[in-house]
Amino acid sequence: AKIGINVKIEPFATIQGDVVIGDNCWIGSGAVIMDGVRMGENTKVFPGAIVGAVPQDLKFNGEPSTVEIGNNVVIREYCTINRGTEANMTTKIGDNCLLMAYVHVAHDCVIGKNCILANNATLGGHIEIGDFAVLGGMTAIHQFCRVGKHVMLAGGCLVNKDIPPYTKAARSPLSYAGVNSTGLKRRGFTFDDIHQIQDIYRILFVRGHNFAQAVKFIETEVPASDIRDEILEFVQSSKRGIMKGFKSINGSKNR
Repeated sequence: AKIGINVKIEPFATIQGDVVIGDNCWIGSGAVIMDGVRMGENTKVFPGAIVGAVPQDLKFNGEPSTVEIGNNVVIREYCTINRGTEANMTTKIGDNCLLMAYVHVAHDCVIGKNCILANNATLGGHIEIGDFAVLGGMTAIHQFCRVGKHVMLAGGCLVNKDIPPYTKAARSPLSYAGVNSTGLKRRGFTFDDIHQIQDIYRILFVRGHNFAQAVKFIETEVPASDIRDEILEFVQSSKRGIMKGFKSINGSKNR
C-alpha cells in the first residue's frame, strides 16, 4: 500500500496491498480499505466502512478494477463502496462528497462533486449522480439510472427513471416536485437562470404535453442557453426515461 504523509490509521483498521491513500487522510478503527482503492487527500473513513469490496455482480470475473475517491470526502460508519466491473473498470466518487452512515454504492457508479447521500441511500450498479445532488435517506435507485446536477431527492423514494438536473423529486411513484430554487440560489445561480429553468420544466412536466411535444416547444420557444441545452441533452439522451410530472391521486391531469 502507498500511504501519504500525515495519514492517521486507527487501531484494527485493515488496509490491503493494492491501495493508494493521499495525504492527511483519517482511517477509523475497524474500517476496511480493500485492493483497488485510490483515495485522494483529506478524506475520512469512519469505523466499520468497507471500501473497495468486489462487486455484487455475478458477471464479475476478478478483473483488476478500482474505486476512485476524490479529495475531502467523508465516508461515515458502515458505508459499502464496491469496485467497478469490466463495463467501466471503476467506481468514482468526486471531491467534497458526504456519504452518511450505511450508504451503499454499487459497482461502476459515478458520483459527481459536492454530493450528499443521506443515511441508507442505496445505489444499484452503473448509476450516475451529477454534481451538488442531494439524496434523502432511505432512497433506493435502480441500476443504470441518472440523477442530474443540483437535484434534491426526497427521503424514502424509489427511483427507476432518470431525474433531470435542477429539479426536486418526491412522492410515490416518483414525480416532479418543482425546481430546486433554494439550492440554486445558494450556489450563485441568477434569478434569470432560475426563471428559465422553471419555464422549461413547466413545459416538460406541468402543461400536459407529451414528451416529444414538450421537447419541440422548448427548442423553439425557450431562448438558447447553456442551461437549456444541458436539460435538453439530458432528457433526450435518457435510456430509462425520465420521471413524470405530478398527478393527483384521482388521476387528473398534470398540475
